[in-house]
Amino acid sequence: MLGNIMVNSEELKGKEFKVYRQFYCGVCQDLRDEYGQPARLALTYDCVFLSVLLTALYEEPVKEQTGPCLVHPFDTKKIRFRNKYTAYAADLCILLTYHNLMDDWLDEKKKRSIAAAAMLKKAYKKTAAKYPRQVKAIRRYIGSLHMVEKENSKDLDRASSLTGHLFEELYDIAGDVWSPDLRQIGFYLGKFIYLMDAYEDVEKDMKTGSYNPFIQMFGEDGFDEKAKEILLMVATGAARAFERLPIVQYADILRNVLYSGIWVKYHEVKEKRGKE
Repeated sequence: MLGNIMVNSEELKGKEFKVYRQFYCGVCQDLRDEYGQPARLALTYDCVFLSVLLTALYEEPVKEQTGPCLVHPFDTKKIRFRNKYTAYAADLCILLTYHNLMDDWLDEKKKRSIAAAAMLKKAYKKTAAKYPRQVKAIRRYIGSLHMVEKENSKDLDRASSLTGHLFEELYDIAGDVWSPDLRQIGFYLGKFIYLMDAYEDVEKDMKTGSYNPFIQMFGEDGFDEKAKEILLMVATGAARAFERLPIVQYADILRNVLYSGIWVKYHEVKEKRGKE
């Protein structure tokens, strides 16, 4: 479900892409330092975006760190940006990935999912103790989503709004004057993540009999364009809320994600279907 809130590297200037990578590496390093090497498997683009957004909004300084990287062993001077928001993003990576893996195990009995969840269990318990509100929101989300799936609801808005309400809680970190807009960004990006995932998996879910609210539309003339219209309305809600925030630093990176990066997956899926 996670991973669609990313930059479009082809449209991001070299310097700005470098800065984005420094945040990405910062969240990755936070995962390693706090939870060990296996925790790096939980890293997602969605959480990296949130770290940049919160850093820009609250004008939080970043601490630059250099050093070797396990993934890039020959780059001994790799720069990482770290602050309390990259640490928060790392913690969310643990929470979301663990619950996602456990959900996969319960739904489809994927052995690799339960094995990966076991590797993160200690890290999850440590993180969950710090964020009871967010954990409660995740558990409530999973329970509500299972109910929607059991009912085989055809309502796109009902299913996607559950993910939206979850991300509302994750984005609202301080409960301050910026909370309404942060919650709206989170709500619409959460909906977008769910709908994009459903759009990508609709053919597979038809074959396996898995729940997918797009199944009722798939096969109709202009399905891809209809799906795009729905996704566009949702993305517009996130963009409008973002533009109300007084963000200057990293604004080009964030706009790249909101106006271009989140559409990378859509174009990949549509192109692949066209070739098939």
